[in-house]
Amino acid sequence: MSVNGADRHVSGWRAYIGSTAGGAGVVTAEFDPGSGALKELDRTDAVTNPSYLAVSADSRLLYAVSEIPDGAAAAFSLTGERPALLAPPAPVHGSAPTHLTPHAGHLLTANYRSGSVSALPLRGDGAPTAPGPGGVLAHHGSGPNPDRQTGPHAHAVVADPSGRWVLSVDLGTDSVRVCDIDPGSGELVMRREIALRAGSGPRHLRFHPRGDLAYVINELDPTVTTCRWDAVQGLLTPLAETPVLPEGGVTPTLPSEIVVSADGRFGWAANRGDDSIAVLALERDGAAPRLVTTVPCGGDWPRDLALHPEGRYLYAANERSGDVTWFTIDADTGVPERGGSLPVPSASCVVFAR
Repeated sequence: MSVNGADRHVSGWRAYIGSTAGGAGVVTAEFDPGSGALKELDRTDAVTNPSYLAVSADSRLLYAVSEIPDGAAAAFSLTGERPALLAPPAPVHGSAPTHLTPHAGHLLTANYRSGSVSALPLRGDGAPTAPGPGGVLAHHGSGPNPDRQTGPHAHAVVADPSGRWVLSVDLGTDSVRVCDIDPGSGELVMRREIALRAGSGPRHLRFHPRGDLAYVINELDPTVTTCRWDAVQGLLTPLAETPVLPEGGVTPTLPSEIVVSADGRFGWAANRGDDSIAVLALERDGAAPRLVTTVPCGGDWPRDLALHPEGRYLYAANERSGDVTWFTIDADTGVPERGGSLPVPSASCVVFAR
């Protein structure tokens, strides 16, 4: 029996899983609230290399990058039984987008290969269109790593909790840029660039739920940098670094993602190479993360971590082993316990909507 959009949203959560080259496109999976288990329902290859996904605030739209040399981004409607592509993917005017977020009437993309950030205006139905004048902000600079930092590599772009600022994280320049966006034109204007430790290779950024701290996961050195965030001035101040790999861990290890619990007590980081999930206790009101332990990620090369919005389950998208593994989180210790896995070729991202 077909399921209409209203019934589908009332019935519960679904997971949407992105994948990289040679993968399964975008996979839709049913979520079991009793166990956290995922069961595949559908898949679509309407977007090439949809390596990163994001859901609109009202859960009615799913956004996907197309991580290809001539980068693009697209929107799917989630109001029906399965995701429906709203329009052909729109160019981002950058190369190999790896991250995106909807904000201020635009879809923001971080374009890794070209080292830029784009703002794509959204149509009335939510589909992105090509950036306008001033809608692409080019990063400049380099870092000390001769293999990975010969130029800029924007890897993530997020809006701060106040909604006033856009932050872009650049692996190639060891920095985070703080920008304004004009909601009408989409013009991006850089206000300041915050330098992190040379050679650390910042990849993604996650805010503490209180909004006054941010955690930057570093890819080229297995650490997380804790920063103070001032939303009035748009100022990010690095405070300290915390290892996400114990002594004796597998090297090289390239961390990929960090997520934070809704109560701000715990954080979890994915470690590619060591193939583990680091458990962090966010002590001193979040300002002092402490590595508690690591647990196996359940597969090979965890490219993404995702918390279910209700906070009980954690998911690792294991790209090389081609699966998504789910874990139940111990509410007292924050330590995840493996529950099972869903085969998804080249799995790279997990998001939830209802």
